[in-house]
Amino acid sequence: MQNRCAVPNCSGTKFDPRPLFRFPRDPERSKKWVEKCQRDDLQEKPPDQLFRFYRVCGRHFEATSFQGDIESSVLKEDAVPTLVDGQSQPQTEKTENETEERKKIKKSQAETAKDDIQAPAEEDEYKEYLKSLFEVVGLLGEQSIPPTGPGDDAQDGVGSSNFQALLEYRMSCGDEGLKKRHGVNHEFCSSSRLNQMIEVFEKHVHRKLQEEVQRNGFFSLLTEDLVKISGGWFLPVFVRFMDQSNCQKARFLGFVSFEGEADDLAERALSEMTDDWGLDMDQCRGQAHSCSGTHFSKCKTFSSRVVERYPLAVLTLNPASALNASLASGMAVPAVQLVVSILKKIDSFFGRSPLLLLELEHAISIFFADREEKATELKAICQSSWTGRNDAFEVAAEILEALLLCVDSVHDNEDMRWSDEVTHGALVISRALANFEFIMALVVLKNVLTLTQAFGKNVQGDVTDAHFAASSLNAVRQSLQEVSDNIDVYHEFWTDEAVNLASAMEIPVKVPRAFLRKHRSESGSVRPESYYKDHVSVPVVNHVVTEVKDLFSESHLKALRCLSLVPAVIEHQKSAKPEEDGVQLFKGDLPNAASLSAELHCWWVKWSKKVKGAVSPSSLQETLQLADVKFFPNVLAVLRLVGVLPTLAPEDGCNAAFKRFQMCMENTPDGFKSKSLAFLNINYDVGYDLDALVEEYAKAYPDSDAIVANVHTGDAQTE
Repeated sequence: MQNRCAVPNCSGTKFDPRPLFRFPRDPERSKKWVEKCQRDDLQEKPPDQLFRFYRVCGRHFEATSFQGDIESSVLKEDAVPTLVDGQSQPQTEKTENETEERKKIKKSQAETAKDDIQAPAEEDEYKEYLKSLFEVVGLLGEQSIPPTGPGDDAQDGVGSSNFQALLEYRMSCGDEGLKKRHGVNHEFCSSSRLNQMIEVFEKHVHRKLQEEVQRNGFFSLLTEDLVKISGGWFLPVFVRFMDQSNCQKARFLGFVSFEGEADDLAERALSEMTDDWGLDMDQCRGQAHSCSGTHFSKCKTFSSRVVERYPLAVLTLNPASALNASLASGMAVPAVQLVVSILKKIDSFFGRSPLLLLELEHAISIFFADREEKATELKAICQSSWTGRNDAFEVAAEILEALLLCVDSVHDNEDMRWSDEVTHGALVISRALANFEFIMALVVLKNVLTLTQAFGKNVQGDVTDAHFAASSLNAVRQSLQEVSDNIDVYHEFWTDEAVNLASAMEIPVKVPRAFLRKHRSESGSVRPESYYKDHVSVPVVNHVVTEVKDLFSESHLKALRCLSLVPAVIEHQKSAKPEEDGVQLFKGDLPNAASLSAELHCWWVKWSKKVKGAVSPSSLQETLQLADVKFFPNVLAVLRLVGVLPTLAPEDGCNAAFKRFQMCMENTPDGFKSKSLAFLNINYDVGYDLDALVEEYAKAYPDSDAIVANVHTGDAQTE
């Protein structure tokens, strides 16, 4: 039994200082333990049943059986009990007192054996019932099924709920354990019981994730744009790390409440990640955030607090979006947010049907009739998700007239080809495109972000381009600063371009109506040129200058320069000397920093003097998979650290968690979104232990059922 030692005549219980240890699952080891216990009734029991219901106390193990000292609660893998302190041995002579004592012991042993026959069956029945319930909870999470249906009573969650339906389905498929106990414990289908089980399940998976992250060492912290669940705003949090096979991996850790003042919510978010989730932020070596303009200032406060507390957590670019798209998304400028939102609508609109794309291609052919090559290029671009590219604003400006012609044609629907939903979507886009505020913001974005376009493409490209980008940033910064210093001149050029485009589209040049309504007293004196300079051009340039500086700090650039260790970069540079400056950034994380210079030299010689015709690894991943990289421990450590850097485009396998998150958020109706179930859905591939879940549930809610008293969770475990 779980609360007493299985060795005959031993009085050891779970209340003793020495812990109780589970029987091992391994059949051979389990057999050895049974032999040592010398109990005939255990001989026929399978190892799994012995593991779940029988224990041997610590007094039956020698000191050498423990990992650490004798007070340890962890046994070595090959530990086998020895019969001491309480084990009866055959004796040829017995005194009268000994005989009397033996009778008492036999009587006690008989009572124990009786309990061992009855209690495990009852306990096993209860556990199997709980396991069935947890399996259904796991299915809810894995398939992202809301526990309750559209017409369910939120108070009790019974009746037509999805949870109840799944239970009934399992019973109809022959789940005898569920059938036997469901009538007795019907309250387990209540919303409160279900919430308890989901809570335990979530904590169990969190613990698994924590162990996985700790096992793999350094990581980066990534967040996606805020999502609204049950009326509140939450920040989705991911971690990215290199696993034991030197492959990039990402995990979703959950949602953090992002309500309230910036400073307070930053403190709460960090506290939840470290205290509740067990995240060791001292191991964090990078952070990246993707936040829209509405919540941008709060995200900046959070990232600043992370750097303040953990200086090695370098702020970087989020790999989920292109640099220019990320810069535009974070601008708290109404006109810019209008452009960003309309581009998203355009992507969604033309993704509905190939016929809509054909309509757009036809419009492009009309406007570029005398430039067939350009028309072909633009049509090819429009076949992809071009609105997320680094040159999205440039493309949008080029096809703007064709876009307006296309959506106007769809909205007119003269041949009745389109549904009401499609025509309404076309109308929304048409009204935005025919707005001078949209045109002016688009022209400013196009011209300003042209300066960061090539840099953004390189820094998120292959390792050779990313390494080169680290050296080219100064030129980008100087160009941006030159625009900022001469904003009056540049704004005049941009205004002329926007006015000419608006004239070609027959769109009036005017100040936004929303601004005029708020400033009625100034409405007559506000000129479009001055308004758009103060409210679009200047804020856009200032934001880009500041963000490029923050996102690409000296520490970030040094980390990118560590890509010089990739053999393809060494070959491309054709330098006789390794770049050691960037590697010094990680000096405190190296296994043997004293030998760094000599090791780098050997690594450089190995790849710069390679055999003619040999192919050098061209990516970070290929380099990390080299068989002999383990002979360069410092190089391996640096490459692993660079691998967790968020700026670098993730490998295909690293995108799984992000894709599941996006699908879960897009496919779950707002009224049914749940933080807990979304967490379980995104992490459905994290293995869970049903036996452990049952024990954790019984420990967390010991008064949930009368039979829970039979489920003890304080025993130490060997496996």
